[in-house]
Amino acid sequence: MISTNLDQAVALLNKNQIIGFPTETVYGLAGNAFSDVAIKKIYEVKKRPSFNPLIVHIKSFDVLDTVATEIPEKAHLLANAFWPGPLTLLLKKQPTISNLVTANLDTVAVRIPNHPVALELLHQLVFPLVAPSANPFTRISPTKAEHVAQYFENEIDMVLDGGTCMAGVESTIVGFESNKVIVYRLGALSLEAIEKVVGPVTIINKNKKNPKAPGMFLKHYSPKTEFILTRNLQSEIDWFQDKKVGLLLFNTIQPNFELKNQFVLSKKSDLNEAAANLYEALHELDKLNLDLIIAERFPEYGLGITINDRLERASKN
Repeated sequence: MISTNLDQAVALLNKNQIIGFPTETVYGLAGNAFSDVAIKKIYEVKKRPSFNPLIVHIKSFDVLDTVATEIPEKAHLLANAFWPGPLTLLLKKQPTISNLVTANLDTVAVRIPNHPVALELLHQLVFPLVAPSANPFTRISPTKAEHVAQYFENEIDMVLDGGTCMAGVESTIVGFESNKVIVYRLGALSLEAIEKVVGPVTIINKNKKNPKAPGMFLKHYSPKTEFILTRNLQSEIDWFQDKKVGLLLFNTIQPNFELKNQFVLSKKSDLNEAAANLYEALHELDKLNLDLIIAERFPEYGLGITINDRLERASKN
């Protein structure tokens, strides 16, 4: 099931099948963006609500106008600065993009992934790919081919292996309204990096009923194990001392706590490294048959803002 065979991946996608496919952010569940058959399979396999739109992945800026139109100047500036990369632009859609992709909205989310395997695959296809994260709806996103295979072992034919995802969290989704830049999903591209290019942004990244972009649901990215986020780690450890607890930590191991049940995301206090390790640590903690996972809140700058966003959503009941 897990393979590096690009020819096999191309053949399956040309037959309207769906595959697991690597990007620099997380693994996606990919299918032909122009095929309603493939798009419906993605929604069905993920158990994803039909009103939650998908992201279209393209091979280069040159083909952006095949999926989107009315591209604002600030979109050009951001694309020039960050494509290929973990930036998704929310733009007016071309009529060729199915309403199934956009959940009947008039906008389409589109990006160019910064991963050599993903780009090679896209260049071998005559169509772009839709590819939401390759996990069942609300579950932890996958950053390794093995995660995808464990989720969908009997439901897809192939996971194209591209190694461990370097960014480790989803792309940042940016839209445009009346010349304002709006962040609809916090992600692997920091707010500070975006604001250096286009100035101040507005954040509207939660909407559980009518999401304008992927990743806006309140509960998302969640382990099966009960999960809480705290500003006071020690008090939570003391409160739940009668339970089997796992810890998700920024930079320091907790003394007097079972070592195998705690994961430090960056001993160097590097928020980019912490983001890259986040989902892998959650997958590992979720395997330990714990009663509870306690995560400490991260610094509120850079990708710490994104990490806290993911932890908040994971902790929603």
